[in-house]
Amino acid sequence: MAITSYLPLLELTRGFSSSGEQTVESVHFGAAAVVDVKGRLVAWIGNQQTITYLRSTAKPFQALPFLERNGKSAYNLTTREIALICASHSGTDAHVKVVQGIQQKTGVHESDLLCGTHPPIHTETANALRERGEALSQNRHNCSGKHTGMLAFCRMENQPSENYIDPEHPIQKAILKTFAEMCDLTVDQVSVGIDGCSAPNFAVPLYNAALAYARLCDPENGKVTISERADACHTITAAMTSHPDMVGGPGRFDTDVMIVAGGRIVSKGGAEGYQGLGLLPGALGKGSPALGVAIKISDGDQKDRATHAVSLEVLRQLGALSSGDVMQLNKYGPTFPIHNWRKLTVGEARPCFKLNQENGGPSA
Repeated sequence: MAITSYLPLLELTRGFSSSGEQTVESVHFGAAAVVDVKGRLVAWIGNQQTITYLRSTAKPFQALPFLERNGKSAYNLTTREIALICASHSGTDAHVKVVQGIQQKTGVHESDLLCGTHPPIHTETANALRERGEALSQNRHNCSGKHTGMLAFCRMENQPSENYIDPEHPIQKAILKTFAEMCDLTVDQVSVGIDGCSAPNFAVPLYNAALAYARLCDPENGKVTISERADACHTITAAMTSHPDMVGGPGRFDTDVMIVAGGRIVSKGGAEGYQGLGLLPGALGKGSPALGVAIKISDGDQKDRATHAVSLEVLRQLGALSSGDVMQLNKYGPTFPIHNWRKLTVGEARPCFKLNQENGGPSA
């Protein structure tokens, strides 16, 4: 995608000029789309048709067909366990315990997972494993819940599990079909690649990803006509907002946003500077429609400083977060100081965009 699809979203400053103004040192570019449940583009910055991979932002939709086909009842899954299936968890002992509980219920074994290993995202847990000399395990992988859910789906459907991450596998085809339908696209309009955990992943325009999140938050008004799918959408949003600690972990953006929002917002980030947000009906006030938000930082934002700050600024401009909410989340932005190695404040990061809002923005 050409860089012209992206506009400046967050600027980083350093020092002061003779007039006292800080000098802009670098800029993160990106794009965002905000779509209501009826498919109306209500706000945007940059090109809302920018096509890019959702990465882990797709996880709620990857869980959807499993739950739509009665996976919750088939294995007596709790909402806490469902939240972890939709998660990029931090690999804490609490997360591993929930993953193991799902595996015990579904007959899946850790050795069945094909996600690979990496150190836990949670620093204290990673340090404890290293001090104990404990080998990295697949259940500590941030995608182990998703992979366990996929394997449980295989078992429920009597499908082979050895190649469950093959894009041609029946459950991956079911996931792709469901995701495409939630995006109001055909399967052929979705680009498929391989994620960091080796499972298939999807690239669609930001507009369509935002629409999918709006429909996830209000499937009936989003013309989700399959009642089982609508029920599964409600199950997922209820699980994620009720158990935000499972979706991310201590000190993680998705977890903290959902805690502060108190059930009004679904938040799921992805690698390479992607963020998905779903605003439940009424999140902007009585009668306000469900909204979906898709954000992409063009340089991949390896430290997540731009993705989180821009996400907060988008929510602030939409009126989804109060000034008090933003204050509780101020470690993520939208404006934050830049420190050097001696912890001296040498500049700041600050949003540098204003959303284009159709007819004044979201309406009841």
